[in-house]
Amino acid sequence: MTVLVLLASVLVAAITVYQYKEEAEEYHRERLERKEERIKIAIDNALRSTTYPVTEENVLLIFREKNRIHQISQEHTLPVNIYSLSGKLLIKSEETFVNDTVDRILNNHIIDTLGSGYEKRYLGVSEKNGEHFLSSYTYIKDDKAKPLAILNLPYLEDDNFFSRELWESLKRLGQVYLLMLLIAIILAYFLSKYITRSLKTISDTIDQTRLDKRNKRIRIGDSSDEIYSLVNAYNSMIDELEESAAMLAKSEREAAWREMAKQVAHEIKNPLTPMRLTVQSFERKFNPQDPNIEQKVKEYSDTLIQQIDTMSSIASAFSNFAQMPAQKSETLNVVKIVGLALDIFNEGYIVFPSEKEEEIIAKFDRTQLIRVVTNLVKNAIQAISEDETPKIIVNVFTEKEDVVITVADNGVGISEENKKKIFEPKFTTKTSGMGLGLGMVKNIVETYKGSITFTSQEGKGTVFKVKFPKMKSDQ
Repeated sequence: MTVLVLLASVLVAAITVYQYKEEAEEYHRERLERKEERIKIAIDNALRSTTYPVTEENVLLIFREKNRIHQISQEHTLPVNIYSLSGKLLIKSEETFVNDTVDRILNNHIIDTLGSGYEKRYLGVSEKNGEHFLSSYTYIKDDKAKPLAILNLPYLEDDNFFSRELWESLKRLGQVYLLMLLIAIILAYFLSKYITRSLKTISDTIDQTRLDKRNKRIRIGDSSDEIYSLVNAYNSMIDELEESAAMLAKSEREAAWREMAKQVAHEIKNPLTPMRLTVQSFERKFNPQDPNIEQKVKEYSDTLIQQIDTMSSIASAFSNFAQMPAQKSETLNVVKIVGLALDIFNEGYIVFPSEKEEEIIAKFDRTQLIRVVTNLVKNAIQAISEDETPKIIVNVFTEKEDVVITVADNGVGISEENKKKIFEPKFTTKTSGMGLGLGMVKNIVETYKGSITFTSQEGKGTVFKVKFPKMKSDQ
């Protein structure tokens, strides 16, 4: 809109200038024609009233008589020049007229044009001393229409009046278009805000669209048909996306349960095989008369009990993983609880330098915090190779508004390939265990709005870092 107003103002100004120029030229031509007609009437009167014979040779005498040429010039306020038919200047009305504005000899083109008979009048345009002139040339004839001389009327184009009018007109147009430009800018601003408001709403909503959460539909008020169609298309896409996400989540859950079932079945089969072999061996070799029968029965029983305990631990591990931690808000001294969790370990190389630190208070579930620390320390113990001097350092400290627990070991470290899988359920690098510990720890920590990260170098060790909000002083 602003550009259109600017273009319109420039175009109108150009047309105005052009129109004033055309009007000025037409005005000067018409004014010259009117003066020429009146001067020719005066000349005809002079020819009829002269005492000299009206001939070509007496033209100079006729117009000098009684100073007629000057009278005609003054009466009509226009210089008058008379040339012979051959083009030589005979007489001029104003002796003081600037010499270089009057040609002493006419151009042959003017004489030929008038002499051809096709043109009764020749109009020339010239510029002398920085001034523009219109010069008309026509024949002075006797009463029998015989040419006697050539009449020249030089007309000075005075455009001061038109220039003033043009300037005033342009100034008024400029004021009007400046007002229109300001109105256009204001309208453009509010129109653009109105148009882009809907687009901004759509843009912000699209930026917040995620596959892993429920997305909001766009709701806007009055808008154009194009915006309305765009909003409908987006809302339809969100509906389809939610359906697809629900189907995908269902499919993923089913796939996860199938994998979990396979894992459970696999883990249970491992102890069942030795149990079956033990029972079959006992059945084949059972002899009530055998003096060592009690010892053999005890061995068979111990084997079965051991395998049953293994199955029980498998069931407990899966149960713990599946169980979501309760959202308890116990006020705990984290340093003290971590120390209690470490008391169950007999390994002398576990160091807890934060034991003598001051209290660090946070809201957490006591049992779940012990479970987190226990799993991290167990993993650290299992990561240390036998040929290394083992060392595990557990620290508790604050970092801004968070409580931080770190468990560092000098074990074998985690390979780049396994770093991305370390928190996945059923992922493990150990020959025993089901890979549920770190997944469970991550689940617990994130439930309490915390995070767990790690840094590791192969052959040098790993540091796990658990961070969760500490309790504020006003809580």
